Amino acid sequence: MIRGLLGLLIIVGSIAAAIFFSDHPGRVDIVWQGWRVETSVGVLAAAALLAGLAAALLFWLVSLIIDSPRAFLRRRRERRRRAGYRALTRGMVAVAAGDPQEAQRCARRADALLADPPLTLLLSAQAAQLGGDDTAAKKFFTAMLDRPETEFLGLRGLLNQALRAGDRGTALHLTQRAATLRPGTAWVVESLFDLETREGRWEAARDTLAQAVKRRVIPRERARHHRGVIAYELSLAALASGDRPRGRSLAAEAQSLTPDLATPAAHHARTLLEDRRPGPAAKAIETAWRTIPHPELAQVYAAIHASLPPLDRFKNFERLAAQNPDARESHLAVAETALEAQLWGEARRHLDRALTAPAPPFTARPAQSAPAHLALPRVDEGAPLTGLTPRLCLMMAHLIEGEHGDGAGARGWLDRAVTAMPDPRYVCTACGGESLEWTSRCPHCGSFDAMIWRTPAWTAAAGNSPLAAEPSTDQKGEVPAGHSARAERLPLMTGGRAAQSG
Repeated sequence: MIRGLLGLLIIVGSIAAAIFFSDHPGRVDIVWQGWRVETSVGVLAAAALLAGLAAALLFWLVSLIIDSPRAFLRRRRERRRRAGYRALTRGMVAVAAGDPQEAQRCARRADALLADPPLTLLLSAQAAQLGGDDTAAKKFFTAMLDRPETEFLGLRGLLNQALRAGDRGTALHLTQRAATLRPGTAWVVESLFDLETREGRWEAARDTLAQAVKRRVIPRERARHHRGVIAYELSLAALASGDRPRGRSLAAEAQSLTPDLATPAAHHARTLLEDRRPGPAAKAIETAWRTIPHPELAQVYAAIHASLPPLDRFKNFERLAAQNPDARESHLAVAETALEAQLWGEARRHLDRALTAPAPPFTARPAQSAPAHLALPRVDEGAPLTGLTPRLCLMMAHLIEGEHGDGAGARGWLDRAVTAMPDPRYVCTACGGESLEWTSRCPHCGSFDAMIWRTPAWTAAAGNSPLAAEPSTDQKGEVPAGHSARAERLPLMTGGRAAQSG
């Protein structure tokens, strides 16, 4: 619209100028170097306009001749750039499709056309990894460290290589460098924390955890539990170095932060007992028993009252069981001390109640963020398992043999232990590995703070649990056959003194 109006104005102006010069032709005389030119004003104006147009045309032709090589090179670079990015795109598609030959061919072409930009380095490294050439991939990732825009990507590639090779020292160094570049990146913080815990660098891990909470990388509740486990490890280190006050303080902190773990509470109680403080030690066990009744706690509680007569120990264990009266472990602990005191009726009563008391749940606390393919099988948590376990069978055998001297009956209970539902044990929420002892790192996969006390999920998943409500034992300890049996032999997991007495 504006261009049309401007053109119309130019035309109108030209016509007006032509009419004006036609009506007022005037006269112009030019004398130069003996030459004289006589003409009208209109002719002179037309001649000036033509001369200007000729000069402009000449200037354009000269510029075209001078700039043509540069324009040619520019167009050539643009064609190469487009071809290079097409090769780069095809290379990325080949990497995604798992075609190492095509990916490497496209990487070489993109490198030649694009003069080795950052994305070309990344494609070359990925193509080398896809082809199994770790040496070449490492070379490309290392080259990426020299460029600020690709340094972080290069660090991640080298970190993954170091982790696959099991070189945790190099991986830790690379992660620390990545944390310096981007301290708020979730995978960097989590990788740094994981490597520090695997290397046993507990002070550094605690600092990293604090930063992770501050940057909201790790949820506060999960971080609180991690702090408790770290405090337990720091307490062990402090006690080993002879710093008992700090070790005792850290042990108390560990118990308060991890109420669902028995080992930190047992460690706290042992520390108090070693300092000749049996009262606070017993209080620590009773506090822990309310949330996590466990054989290890019963062992420490028995050690606290080891100097008392069997009947007094039985009364103390009744007080302990009162902290969590419905738990199976409470009945088993009291039954164990009743067997030692030869209180056969009390032992039978508590074993009878333990038979129908629910076993520890399948998930004591939410599993950590494990990959989907490593997730443990889930079962109906609304249907807790009840029935015979190897430990209960061993205690029944002890009861029958101690009360009646019935060796044959005791052997019958020992036979039942082979086919009974397995006792609870520690299970890793990351890999599913099982262990009879709790450790801060899974003995199978090394995951930190992943071991929980539970009945193995395969017990219910495979349909191998005994009947939910079995008949009471009679005076001979007989239980009607009817509970399901496992075809394979299970390891007998006994709780502390029950193993010795059974």
